[in-house]
Amino acid sequence: MCASAEVPQPDKAALRRALLAVRASLTRDDVLAREAELGRRALELPELADARTVAAYVSIGGEPGTRALLDTLRDRGVRVLLPVLLPDNDLDWGLYRGPEGLVRAGRGLLEPDGERLGPEAVTGADAVLLPGLAVDGRGLRLGRGGGSYDRVLARLDRAGADPARVVLLYDNEVVARVPEEPHDHPVHAVITPAGVRRFG
Repeated sequence: MCASAEVPQPDKAALRRALLAVRASLTRDDVLAREAELGRRALELPELADARTVAAYVSIGGEPGTRALLDTLRDRGVRVLLPVLLPDNDLDWGLYRGPEGLVRAGRGLLEPDGERLGPEAVTGADAVLLPGLAVDGRGLRLGRGGGSYDRVLARLDRAGADPARVVLLYDNEVVARVPEEPHDHPVHAVITPAGVRRFG
């Protein structure tokens, strides 16, 4: 009788590097074309289409584009919360009032100007859009490694809040397996230009 071998975990750092290299090869036109499709696909998800409050983020660089979706949600009367990075990498939140209400912040991020609503504001969202680099068939998300959204997901759990947790990715970023750590929280769905996929 032989002992079963553990399935080796992919290396987080190597996976991040590979995915970021693909994103870096995208042109501005590539990003914009996929952004429009992502915005359309996102509204196929009833949890987003029917939401009153959505916690989202402003995409930068080669990230899957969120700006068209932010404007569409706002035009529909949805209250859109955007993150504000705090010095300890936790997130505060502010209201999205349109592109003219965004200001440059550290790390190349764009944040909402105006009133800060506090880190707990996310617990009132009907849906939370999460940035990421990959997601696997279990719904486990690979982020950039800063831990900001791990804190958000833990805060939602502590508050007993259960908004739809959705990650926006490119089609090639839905992978067989991402490395798993005890603090990881699965997402409910992934939206790619090809469509929406739900998890357990």
